[in-house]
Amino acid sequence: MLLENKTAIVTGATRGIGRAIAIRFAREGCNVAFCGRQRNEAMLAVEKELNDIYSELRIPNSNLKAKGYAYNVADYASAQAFAKEVLADFGRVDILVNNAGITDDAAVKRLTEEQFRRVLDVNLGSVFCMTKAIQPAMWKQGYGSIVNIGSVVGIAGNYNQANYAASKAAIIGFSKSCAKEFAARNIRVNVVAPGFVETEMTAEVPKELMDTWCSRIPMRRPGTADEVAQACTFLASDMCPYITSVVLPICGGMEDA
Repeated sequence: MLLENKTAIVTGATRGIGRAIAIRFAREGCNVAFCGRQRNEAMLAVEKELNDIYSELRIPNSNLKAKGYAYNVADYASAQAFAKEVLADFGRVDILVNNAGITDDAAVKRLTEEQFRRVLDVNLGSVFCMTKAIQPAMWKQGYGSIVNIGSVVGIAGNYNQANYAASKAAIIGFSKSCAKEFAARNIRVNVVAPGFVETEMTAEVPKELMDTWCSRIPMRRPGTADEVAQACTFLASDMCPYITSVVLPICGGMEDA
């Protein structure tokens, strides 16, 4: 198992890509602490799903566990409290996956200041707040892997997504800077940049529009959340101890990615 005996924090893991990452990590023998805004039915369902996976693995003398937490990771004080509680519950954190994010799309001529700032505050702000919160523990133990979820939109831009593109491009710059600062303590920082990925959000997309989007992808299909999760697993694992400051597109060969 690639992540056996490690502990990971995954933000925004009650659905979509974050949930897929949490599930993949659990299957690789990793303890998972995850968060959402509320401790609701969705969080409890993911928590149960992960703990059921541990039961199925039947690893001898294993005390694997998963736990969901209700915190706003885009808020500095909340992120600090979240990291403190996870460290108290699990003892250490080896992996941080910053996945929490939102969209609020509009053409620039219609984009409001509130829309722009809110997307930056959540998408970029949560990466900053959680990195600041967990970095001291990783620094002290001399080990860690941080995987930030970017987007090909942060590389190539996109119509009606200037705020989202700006937030994801900023994540790349932030990650590369952290990679340089943290490397001396064996803390790696990388970015996974998904393209068009099938999630609950895309399930409502009309078939005609889905076909149009897929026609722009050389592999002629959207990606899956688990394909993104597999890339995160690789970057989080000890299979790549010399890889840091990398931006890895998961996009089926989309142009400009």
